[in-house]
This record gives sequence, C-alpha cells and structure tokens, in this order.
Amino acid sequence: MNPKIFVGVAVAALAVILGSILLVGPTMQVSSSENIPTNSQIELVKPLEVELEDISVSKISERTATIEIAFKISNPNPRSVIVQTMDYQLFETGYSENEQISGGEIGSRPEGMVEFGSNYYTLLGENSIVLRDKITLKNTGNTPELWSDFEDGTNTWKVSGTVYYNLSSMTSGQENQLDFEFTK
Repeated sequence: MNPKIFVGVAVAALAVILGSILLVGPTMQVSSSENIPTNSQIELVKPLEVELEDISVSKISERTATIEIAFKISNPNPRSVIVQTMDYQLFETGYSENEQISGGEIGSRPEGMVEFGSNYYTLLGENSIVLRDKITLKNTGNTPELWSDFEDGTNTWKVSGTVYYNLSSMTSGQENQLDFEFTK
C-alpha cells in the first residue's frame, strides 16, 4: 500500500476532529440563583504572614560590613501560593530613623508572556519558607557613628517592605501584596 494514503487519512481525521471542536466550541452551564444552597460557606483567603527571622552583622572590616537578613513567610491557607518578590528597605535607627542604609529584592516578577529562568517561590498550603539575603556595605568614611555601631554590635534595625504574591498561578488569580515593618 502507498504510505501517502495513510498520511492523507490521518490528516483528514485530524481535520475532522479539529473542525468539530471549533464548531461545537466550549460549553458552559450557568446555574441560576435558585440552585445555590443558602447554607454554603465561602472560603475566605487569609493573607500571608511575614516575620523577621534574623538580622545580623556577619563580617566587619575597616572597608566593608556584611549584613545577613532572613524573613519567614507563612501561608495559613490550604491552597498553595506563589511568592513573586519581596522588596525591603533597611534602616539602622541608631544612626538615622529616616536614612535608608540599604535594601533589596528577593525573587523576580514575570515580564511578558513567557519568563524563562524565573526566580519565584511556591509556598505550599499551611507551610512556610525562609528567604535570605546578604547585604555588603562599603565604608566611605562619611558615617563613623554607623561604623562604630557595627563594631560594637549595638545596632538597632528597622526593616519595611512589601511581599507580592498570587493565590493560584502566574496567569490566573489576582496579584496580592502585603506590607510589613519590623524593628529589632
């Protein structure tokens, strides 16, 4: 038998299947309000919980100081959540209440339709993760009181920021944000 006949039959069958799908289309049933039970409970989504787990000066020299910071994010919901980014600002309140000494972003937000190499975190239901970051500050010589606090270990910190997350996936559901502020 001729192999062109088999290919022709397969293409025709595929065309018939695709045509029937396009012709019929998706079906959707809309229930009337009479069918909804009055005692049904709507599950409310609880916001994420953020804690400042640790902040410490791990290394100090005359030229640089390395600060390690860790945040614990907990999901009290039974469904999983996608944590896209966490933006934070770091203040050393002994030096200045208003002058930010550093900040950062953990994770990444998708840009465009397809994002390769995304850096986001899936947080399973009723679970938690710890996000860590390292900050290296350079000593310019303009802030001797800040550097003396680093050397003495008498730092007082204020950390503020925002967590951006989705409830189901990157393409469905709405983006949510949670603002936080901690002092230590």
